[in-house]
Amino acid sequence: MLNDPRSHGLWEKTAPQPPVTAPLQGAVEADVVIVGGGYTGISSGLHLAEAGTKVVLLEAKEIGFGGAGRNVGLINAGMWVMPDDLPGVLGEVYGERLLDMLGNAPRLVMELIDKHRIACELEKNGTLHCAVGAEGLKEIEDRAEQWGRRGAPVTLLDAAETARRIGSDAYAGALLDMRAGTLQPLAYARGLAHAAVKAGVSMHTASPVTATERKGAKWVVKTEKGSVTADWIIVATDAYSTGPWEAVRNEQVHLPYFNLATTPLSDNLRKSILPGREGVWDTKEILSSFRMDQAGRLVFGSVGALRNTGISVHKNWAKRSLRKLFPQIGEVEFECEWYGKIGMTDNALPRFHKFAENVVGFSGYNGRGIAPGTVFGRTLAQHILGQISEAELPLPLTDPREPGFRAIKEMWYEAGAQVAHFADARF
Repeated sequence: MLNDPRSHGLWEKTAPQPPVTAPLQGAVEADVVIVGGGYTGISSGLHLAEAGTKVVLLEAKEIGFGGAGRNVGLINAGMWVMPDDLPGVLGEVYGERLLDMLGNAPRLVMELIDKHRIACELEKNGTLHCAVGAEGLKEIEDRAEQWGRRGAPVTLLDAAETARRIGSDAYAGALLDMRAGTLQPLAYARGLAHAAVKAGVSMHTASPVTATERKGAKWVVKTEKGSVTADWIIVATDAYSTGPWEAVRNEQVHLPYFNLATTPLSDNLRKSILPGREGVWDTKEILSSFRMDQAGRLVFGSVGALRNTGISVHKNWAKRSLRKLFPQIGEVEFECEWYGKIGMTDNALPRFHKFAENVVGFSGYNGRGIAPGTVFGRTLAQHILGQISEAELPLPLTDPREPGFRAIKEMWYEAGAQVAHFADARF
């Protein structure tokens, strides 16, 4: 996108085309104006339009431009925070409510894909959270026990079964989560957008919001060449926020994350490496992730930005690591490379904000955008439709707040990932 092959890489190369859109021109009216064309914005627009609501969606760049078009493509359940810890952070009511909603969120993603026949390489074979050493094994054992008490279909795998499923003996075990899966993330965003347009959403790209104004009981949302007057505003800009809601970006620390896609592997290699096509990530602090796409490309990623010296450092690290993980793979050639920004909140949990009367949004997905973004989009639609009150939402109302030393932390994450990858090819 925007003539940058490192912005969306393989996903832009293999995704179907988005719906035809154009910048907003002139003054229009709607019931709801949505700002942001990622999973949250498109999902909320789709669910509102299906209920008969008149919706205008404004996207500053292109559909899926932010995290929705750059991520690994893991449809995960829950968040990074341990299940038992959520009630302690959010309180018993919100903690269990959020666990229930996000634990079931992958199901909504898969139902929407089936309902709207979205071509996005959906795989429903689960994900594997792989343990690195004894400490990592203890972590996934705790996760398995805590999710198991809540009835989740998770299974703790020993080292031998993990090796059989992955094709490598690098891990001490794995947590198999059958709620989860993988997909082509940009294809999913574009397919969801097609469904939203078909349902009646007016969608405008290249339309960054420049200002908002309250006029009586209505909101006027302005772009360079137009405006939308509406009863409600949904803010769905998240980690890439600029303009009137830049506070949403500023309350998150950007963690850079890159992905590299190999050329398609041979049939023999595909029989031994991820034969079940599960998505994988590990328990290291500077984690790695990998999965297979439909054409047999191995998509391998980790923390870091593919710019300046990071390009050679991270690519060389990835080649060494893949050879060590999968000795059978031989020399590795990368067909595509790209990176983006994960928005991390200070408690690793998402936020619900009410910026003003009838101006609401969820944000802060901490690297778990696909399922939470989709289900939170539906939740915002239900709230506006009067089906869910503010008190019944899965998160308490909070004000945006900038974490201390945000800029320094962001520089450290990028530089620290380079240092770690320059020195280390272990798992």
